[in-house]
Amino acid sequence: MPVNSDEQLITNYLRGNEKALEILIQRYLKPIYSFIYRYINNSQEAEDITQEVFVRVWRNLKKFNKQKKFKTWLFSIAKNVSIDFLKKKKAIPFSEFENEKGENALVETLINPAPLPDKLFEQSSVGEILNTVMNHLTPKYRMVLFLRYNDHFTFREIAEALGEPLNTIKSRHRRAIILLKKLLTES
Repeated sequence: MPVNSDEQLITNYLRGNEKALEILIQRYLKPIYSFIYRYINNSQEAEDITQEVFVRVWRNLKKFNKQKKFKTWLFSIAKNVSIDFLKKKKAIPFSEFENEKGENALVETLINPAPLPDKLFEQSSVGEILNTVMNHLTPKYRMVLFLRYNDHFTFREIAEALGEPLNTIKSRHRRAIILLKKLLTES
């Protein structure tokens, strides 16, 4: 049985094939959950938000612009639902203290929250070390790196999914890489 494209599945669903929507959800459930989990950093809340994302997709699929990529649209919804969730928690992300140059005076003045080198050494894999260091980045930086290297989005797709200008995404990617290198060398 040939694998249907996202666009074909959407068309089939809109014509009354309920199974097509199930296939779309199965195709994107893990990547969306993973994306949200990296943004929110809480598995239970990520599950709830993931469910909300797919409810919104189901409600708005008739409005989907077929000139755009479904994957980009879906990740854009995931980002928006995650941001809505964070706003409801009334948490102020460190990225709010970031100026136009990407400098964050608050983060730079805090005590280094990174684990001590002996704790890092105890961790058994490079992936765990990288995850630990990634968690010290602001959500904006983590999201760009995650979409770029985990989901293999192009910079243009990331810009569309996050609703940001292309040059902002490229700049944020560059700053995230610099910060990641700095955090890794300090650990």
